Amino acid sequence: MHNVIVLAGNPNVGKSTVFNALTGLNQHTGNWPGKTVESARGTCTVHGTSFELVDLPGCYSLLSHSEEEEVSRDFICFQHPDAVIVVCDATCLERNLDLCLQVLETTPRVILCVNLMDEARRKRISVDLSLLSSLLRIPVVGTAAGSREGMDGLLAAVFREISSSTLHDEPYRVVYPEPLEKALQELQPLASLVCRGRASARWVSLRLLAADESFLASSRQYWHVDWNAGTGLQEKLRELWRELADQGYDRERIQDAIAEAFVRQAETISNQAVTFRDRDYDIWDRRLDRLFTSSLTGFPIMCLLLMLIFWITITGANIPSDWLARGFSRLQDLLLQEAFSLGIPPAVYSPLIFGVYRVLTWVISVMLPPMAIFFPLFTLLEDFGYLPRVAFNLDRCFQKCNACGKQALTMCMGFGCNAAGVTGCRIIDSPRERLIAILTNNFVPCNGRFPTIIAVSAMFLTAGRSGAASLLPALSLTIVIVLGVLMTLLVSKLLSVTLLKGVPSSFTLELPPYRIPQFGRVIIRSIFDRTIFVLARSIVVAAPAGLVIWILANMDIGGTAALAHLTGALDPFARFFGLDGVILAAFILGMPANEIVLPVMLMTYLAQGSLLAIEDLDVVRSILSAHGWTWVTAVNVILFSLMHWPCGTTCLTIRKETRSFRWMLAAILIPAIMGLAACFLFTHTVRLVRIFL
Repeated sequence: MHNVIVLAGNPNVGKSTVFNALTGLNQHTGNWPGKTVESARGTCTVHGTSFELVDLPGCYSLLSHSEEEEVSRDFICFQHPDAVIVVCDATCLERNLDLCLQVLETTPRVILCVNLMDEARRKRISVDLSLLSSLLRIPVVGTAAGSREGMDGLLAAVFREISSSTLHDEPYRVVYPEPLEKALQELQPLASLVCRGRASARWVSLRLLAADESFLASSRQYWHVDWNAGTGLQEKLRELWRELADQGYDRERIQDAIAEAFVRQAETISNQAVTFRDRDYDIWDRRLDRLFTSSLTGFPIMCLLLMLIFWITITGANIPSDWLARGFSRLQDLLLQEAFSLGIPPAVYSPLIFGVYRVLTWVISVMLPPMAIFFPLFTLLEDFGYLPRVAFNLDRCFQKCNACGKQALTMCMGFGCNAAGVTGCRIIDSPRERLIAILTNNFVPCNGRFPTIIAVSAMFLTAGRSGAASLLPALSLTIVIVLGVLMTLLVSKLLSVTLLKGVPSSFTLELPPYRIPQFGRVIIRSIFDRTIFVLARSIVVAAPAGLVIWILANMDIGGTAALAHLTGALDPFARFFGLDGVILAAFILGMPANEIVLPVMLMTYLAQGSLLAIEDLDVVRSILSAHGWTWVTAVNVILFSLMHWPCGTTCLTIRKETRSFRWMLAAILIPAIMGLAACFLFTHTVRLVRIFL
């Protein structure tokens, strides 16, 4: 049986890098039972002894203010790991030691991993590891996980800790204010009768004094205990609360005093063990923060950076998309030749090649290159430390909408792919605010919607322009993106006062130090963790959709294609909103992947049996104009492309994340209603203006 070792630590301390360095490729991920927080597990072997490493979610404490903290606390307190590795950042040890001291309260088998020692040396920060080990009375190892420095020493320390039959001297014990210490001494004997050696009686007593309902609920789940059963514990607890209240310690003051004790003693230890040879080591961080978070420059820089990412994504994706399309076209010709040579009847190969294959390859060629560019760029900003500054800038806007500032980060992820943005909503602790973020993520246009928005804009809003006016397509896309952000804020506010009423939760945001991103790791992580993940889900949805589209386009009903019957039925409804039946049918059939919306329109207008790829925009504009399109129709298509139901991949992700078909349906209806309403208002406003003019 494997020894179980857990890694705990604050966010942005390199804990995942330590985990990856220890486990290599021997790891897998999944969700904690009943939680949306992801877990990562891996194995490693030292001197013939196997260890199972569990990477706990990054958190700042075990006092259970968030789902991540609850998961970490429950695993350490109730799953009884053989040892805990607490990973700290050598450049900000004082802040990280808070969590380490809390872990020491729960279990004596702790190894402190002081990571990022190379970065500390560059900033002329010295950490006395021997003194730190002496003060805490636990093993302390310095590492730089990115270059594998100290990894062997960390494994050796873990092996010694597991192999030792006796514990070290009693680890450092946090001292609380005298009234709390006295109450703990009186409560511990009764608490030990209930926990029966399954946890530290001192830690359990501390959580009882703090009236931690989350801890009590978890203890009932894991220990099946009844805290009210005849031990006299509840009576003693009420007596101690009365005595503490007489001394000025009500429930809230008790919780504050406990938190303050951890912070102050972490500061004391850090002051002894850490030496700053350059007190201005973070001067560049402070200067960059003044630039990136200033009310004057923060928002313009944020918009420029995001626009730069969009421009690089759109421009850079053109060539590989064209290569993929040409390659898939040649492969289609080979498949057709093989079908002919084998004597396969058209009734068999046509739906497979012109339906399933053509839609699948269209989705891959249009979707893969932008995602393969966007996600690494996005992750580079994340590794650099800029994305938390984006959340900081937008926090006030989302707070006014009774939502969470972290929604800014998930919204930015939605520009690459709304499915990835929905998955990213796991970082939001409040279930109410997480639902708001999930339901509104579709209001920012993803990479799949950019081709339609850009093409329609270029054909009808900026056609024939030259010189400086050639920037108008980029300007129109910028306006669409800003409108999407405003709609996200508006709908978040509407949801927070209707379906999802509530007060915004507190948002503790750490602004990590700026770091040079690890380009190789970023590219690998973003491609495999995000790009391939999203593309695989899209393929699952797009394959059956290709078959459905082919059947509708080729199946005759009374001498007319089924697709023509569908568009005819939708036409009166669609024209009321400034669209037509073909446009609305294209958006419906394009639900598996937004990339195929415009090709489906062209296929339907020209009464073809499969998707068409027409690269000349002048030809496309002529086809659309011949079927009644005007600049008003074009604006409505752009508005509806911005605000309509999520793609099939995003819908599946919403269903998985919310575990509810009802919320998935809400995520479909809310943007669809807003999109139709926007088209209606624009169309009839233009008509009124024309009447009065």
